[in-house]
Amino acid sequence: MDKLKKVLSGQDGDNDDINILQAANEASSLGWGTRVKGFIACFVIGVVCSVLGVCMLWIPRIGLALFAIFYTLGNFASLCSTMFLMGPLKQLKKMCEKTRALATAIMLSGLVLTLCAAFWWRNNGLALLFCILQFLAFAWYGLSYIPFARDAVIKMFSMCLK
Repeated sequence: MDKLKKVLSGQDGDNDDINILQAANEASSLGWGTRVKGFIACFVIGVVCSVLGVCMLWIPRIGLALFAIFYTLGNFASLCSTMFLMGPLKQLKKMCEKTRALATAIMLSGLVLTLCAAFWWRNNGLALLFCILQFLAFAWYGLSYIPFARDAVIKMFSMCLK
């Protein structure tokens, strides 16, 4: 109705204040039940891809490359699943917050580098290294959403190393 009022009053000219991400966020307004179903579906797909990747690890010659591919797809689907709960714009903003920016950058770099190592460079050792990097960065990123979880992990490891 507001848009109709703007058009009729001649104010519907240039909408420079709305950027592409805001428009996408507004266009994808889903109900809470649909958001939860989308989250569950994406998360289950992510877990299934990750488990399937682990199962593929034991296939001779191509197993490690298949593991890297499925594990990366699983992490990507799991990461996208949270966008259903928060919305894409809010998720991207939270990913770039000061406390998560480094973990996000390492995680996304790990996703890309794993696929490069599997497809382009065809180096299974690097693909495995980048999968480990993905796992650690994704775990550190996930811990940032739990209050004081990172501090507890740091304290636990410091006690173990003493």
